[in-house]
Amino acid sequence: MTPSRPYLIRAIFEWIVDNSMTPYLLVDAEQPGVEVPRQHVQDGKIVLNVAPTAVNALDMGNDEIQFRARFSGQDTPLRVPVPSVLAIYARENGQGMAFADDGDGEPPEPTTPDKPKRPSLKVVK
Repeated sequence: MTPSRPYLIRAIFEWIVDNSMTPYLLVDAEQPGVEVPRQHVQDGKIVLNVAPTAVNALDMGNDEIQFRARFSGQDTPLRVPVPSVLAIYARENGQGMAFADDGDGEPPEPTTPDKPKRPSLKVVK
């Protein structure tokens, strides 16, 4: 199956915007393909305001998110591969979704549980 992360990002984005809040992306700026202003990266991460009023030409694809935003007055093109998105949340209340830092956002394969123990009953006098 295709990764669910891009679909979840778009859904949470729409939910945040529909509730008149500001969507923020937390991005691992050290991942390959991330193109963001390096002077705004702290501890390898950057928080990006992706509100429709803050960006131009927002394109949330299955492989990457592209848009233009202003940094220090400069119009800047940004490129964020979907696997580098660590979270999307509302600035106002922090509600949103964080993703596992595993690159695709998919849950791990289920493991086979140990054989269940038989229930035991004890006679109580």
